[in-house]
Amino acid sequence: MQVGAALKKIRKEKKLSLEELSELTGVSKLTLGNIERGETNPTVGILWKISKGISLPLMTLFTSESSVNIYRAGQGLRFASEHKNWIIEPIFKNTNHDIEMYRAYLRPNSSYHPEAHHSNTTEIATVMAGSVSIQVNDDIYSLNQYDTISFRADSPHSYLNPTGNETVLHITLKYEV
Repeated sequence: MQVGAALKKIRKEKKLSLEELSELTGVSKLTLGNIERGETNPTVGILWKISKGISLPLMTLFTSESSVNIYRAGQGLRFASEHKNWIIEPIFKNTNHDIEMYRAYLRPNSSYHPEAHHSNTTEIATVMAGSVSIQVNDDIYSLNQYDTISFRADSPHSYLNPTGNETVLHITLKYEV
């Protein structure tokens, strides 16, 4: 419901109808209305489409009134990909809306192919547990625990966990504003 309320507020501030928002984001008017009313839990893919369509960082859809926040692993907001093989937990956004941090979980023997992010966005991923192969454009990079990679997130990229264990990542997105 928190996402729905934030989305409705942003839509009203931008003076957009549900139909206009649908055209901008590529998300159906029905789905957007259901999200705003808190009647559905959007997938992370849908959230990225909305974020990109309204040209605001993803974390703008999550509000926090406190100046001190604790984000405990496995508690609080969690968003899954369509096939539930990729789960993210928002853990930080700064007030300038140019940096966001997430805890991400990639299920064993699975992959995740995110939507391209906003133009000129940098993604920084650190493996906290397990290992992962990350494809950026046509190149594949293998990372083990505590390895970090940085790349342009508006480029095609994907995450692959070829192991029988869950991979945990810390992901930072840096938006050029």
